[in-house]
Parts: sequence; structure tokens; C-alpha cells
Amino acid sequence: METKEKRGGFLGRLLRPVELTSGTPWRVILAYSLPIMLSYLLQQIYIITDAVICGQVLTAEQVAGVNDTYSLTFIVLQFAFGCTSGFSVITAGAVGRGDMRAARRSFMTQVYLTLGISALLTILSIAFLPQLLGLVNVTKTNPEVYEAAYSYCVVIFIGIVAQMGYNFICGILRAYGDSVTPLVFLLISTALNVGLDILFLVPFGWGPTGAAAATILTQLISLIGCTVYTFLRYPDLRPRREDLRTDGASLRSHITQGIPLGLQFAILAIGIIAMSSAVVRFDLMDDGVMVPGTPAQNGYGAGVKLVNFLMAFFNGLGAAMLGYNAQNYGKGDFRRVKSGTLQSLVMMLIISVLCFVAGALLCIGGTYQYIFMSADKVSERSIYFGNTFVMIDISLYFILGFLIVVRSAVQGIMKVRFVLAAGTAELISRTLMCTFLPGIVNGAPTGATASSAAYIALCFGDPVAWVLASAALLIPFFGNIIGGKP
Repeated sequence: METKEKRGGFLGRLLRPVELTSGTPWRVILAYSLPIMLSYLLQQIYIITDAVICGQVLTAEQVAGVNDTYSLTFIVLQFAFGCTSGFSVITAGAVGRGDMRAARRSFMTQVYLTLGISALLTILSIAFLPQLLGLVNVTKTNPEVYEAAYSYCVVIFIGIVAQMGYNFICGILRAYGDSVTPLVFLLISTALNVGLDILFLVPFGWGPTGAAAATILTQLISLIGCTVYTFLRYPDLRPRREDLRTDGASLRSHITQGIPLGLQFAILAIGIIAMSSAVVRFDLMDDGVMVPGTPAQNGYGAGVKLVNFLMAFFNGLGAAMLGYNAQNYGKGDFRRVKSGTLQSLVMMLIISVLCFVAGALLCIGGTYQYIFMSADKVSERSIYFGNTFVMIDISLYFILGFLIVVRSAVQGIMKVRFVLAAGTAELISRTLMCTFLPGIVNGAPTGATASSAAYIALCFGDPVAWVLASAALLIPFFGNIIGGKP
């Protein structure tokens, strides 16, 4: 093995999996997490690319339609992605124990579950799409917004299998300690995505449908490339005939790990839907017609993209903690689990400060909005709506960082019920805040003439939800991780 690595030179060393069960924890986690952070940033570039090109080519109403779909596609895709992340805990535990037969069986079980879950999600999401759009106040009353949102969602939902499959393969690779390979393939597909976006939206003129098709096609290419590479690079993962059959115990163990994390991600998205729906009301006049230019939706939509781009650093660190804790828990090294989690929290605080500085600078003059939209769609009102949301979120970003890191750390030691409890707390608090607080502060139902205080109250839905979700994780954090109990 070492001879092959030497023959491979720099590339061989770069692609070598990180040994997660030995070495100084913070250095190991940093080396493991950096490629994952870059991968999350590139995934955000997928979204940003769509936003930039759509913002320059499409009408303001079509841009609002694409922005409004974010929470809907987020809920479906995050459930799928959460499931695959949870499944990979089983694989990482097997790798930590050195049990390659268990790793292969886990791989095949995940193949079957990925195909089944993606098919079910596609059928249900398309069947109930009109009702889902209604949840975010996107109706046929405003036909151009509705048609843009509907066509974009249909293509994204048809391609769920490609997106879920790619994340499944990435989870397998990271379970082996390989966080660089997914990044390499993502770099290639991101460049392809930019080209396809321009091709489908400018010369072909396919509108929102073209932006969605470009995203799905690049994910499919990544899936195929990553799968082929995985089998070439890790021959011990190639399924034998006896691995092709799964059993009830294997399915149950994967579902037990995957579904709660999928629900956690979906619950988060449901709360975001409640917030998006509340934002739409700030663009509605008394007769239900939208304000020209839809400043609240476009400003908030641009702000969400900036916040999510910065969140990629937290998500990358959280994904690294999931694999790190799963391998060390599988090996039975609880002291290493504790030290790695605590050192990751220190890294999280440093990231929080950097994200605040970057976000605050980009808020000056609404700079980030000119990235996501053409200048004619940016206004004083859109900057107000976007900047208010961004500054409230990034000022309290350390709470979100704690939530993401500790949630992944808890998931990695198999305490899945607390992960689900955290998601439930987040859902309830964000939904209540977004549904009732703006109206209470405004003294009347919100609309285009609502007070600034009402919108500020709405924006605090995120931080309050983060606090309550974090509180649900304190028991396993102190009792199991800090206390060193299995």
C-alpha cells in the first residue's frame, strides 16, 4: 500500500484517506474537514450560479419564483441527504473496527435504501407540489411567479435520485476517511454546471427549468464518476455475491441511524418554509397582489444564499465530526471522542468570528445582492430586508455552530433520539415565532405596509430555534461525550 502511495507522488498522498483513529484530534479533524468545507462551498456555488445567471436573465417575478422554491426543495433534499449521512455512520463504525465485510453489506443496504427513498420522495413531492407551493404563498394569483416555481421544482424533484445517490457515495468515501475525492469530482462538475447553466438559460432560453436541469445533470455526472472511482480505489468495498442480499437487521440498523437525521434535516426545512411563507406576506398588498419587484422575497432570498454560503464552514466541520466520532466510537475510544468534540468547538468559535466579518463586509451597500441579482432588481427595500436578516443571523452564528457540531458529534455516537428531539424543538420554536410573533409586534396581520419591528421579530426566528435545538443536545453532550459514557 505504501509503495503505491509513493508511486502516486503528490496526488497519491493527497487522495490518501485520513486516519481518524490516531494523531492529534484537532489536526486530524482539520485535515479531514477542510476538503468537506470546500465541497459544501462548491455545492453552494451550484445554488449561487443558478441565482446569478437567473438574476441576470430572468424577470423579477421569475427570480422570486426560483427563490421561493428554495425552502421546498430544501425540505425534500435535506431529508434525503440526512438519511444518507445517518447511513454512513454504520459504514464508518465498521471501518473503525476494521470489519470490511460489514462495510460492504452496509454499502449494499444503502444502495437499496437510497433507491427506495428517492423514488418515494419523487412521487410524493411532484404529486403534492401545488399544495407545497401554497404553503409558501405561491399561488396562481401571481401566474409568472407560480409557473417559474412549479417548473423549477418538477425538474429538481425528478432528479432526487441523482442528488441523493451522489451524497450517498460521498458519505461512503468519508466513512473511509477520504474527504478529498468528493471535492475533486465536485470541482469538475461545478465547472460543468456553470457551462450548462449558461447554455440552458441564455442561448436555449429554457428559463427556470434550464437552471434546474443543469444542476441535476451535473449531480448525475458526479454520481457516476465517484462510483467508478470508489470501486477502483477501494477494491475491498466491491460487493461479493453474498453481500447483495440484505436482511432485516441491517435494514433496521441503517433506518434507525438514517431516518432520524433525515427527519432532523426535514424538520429544519419545515421551519424554513414557515419563515419563507411569512416573508412573502411582506410583499403582499391588501388585495393579495404582490408589490412590483418583490423586494422582500428577493432581498431575503439573496440573504439566505449568503448565510447558507457562510454556513458551509459549519456544515463541513459537522460532517467531519460525524465521521470522526463514528470511527472512534466504533473502535471504543471514548477519550478521543471527547477531546475531538471539544477541540472542534474551539475551531467553530474561530469560524464564527470569520463568518461575521465576511458577512458584515458583504452587507455594505448590499454588495451580495448585486452578485445574485441584476442591478435593476436591487433597491433600498430589498437591501433592507436582506441586510436585516443577514446581520441578525451572523451576529449569533456561534449558536448555530454549536448546534451543528454537537448534533453531528451526538449522531456519531449513535444517540439518534436526541438528534430528533433537537429537530423537533427547532421546528416548534421557529414555526411559532414566524407564525405569530410578527403579527403580535405589528399589532395586525403583516403585509407590505407592516412595521420594521415586525420583520425584525420574524428574523429572530432562526436564533431562537438554534438555542432551543441546542438545549435538547446538552444531555448527551455532557453525559456521554464529556462524561465518556457509551
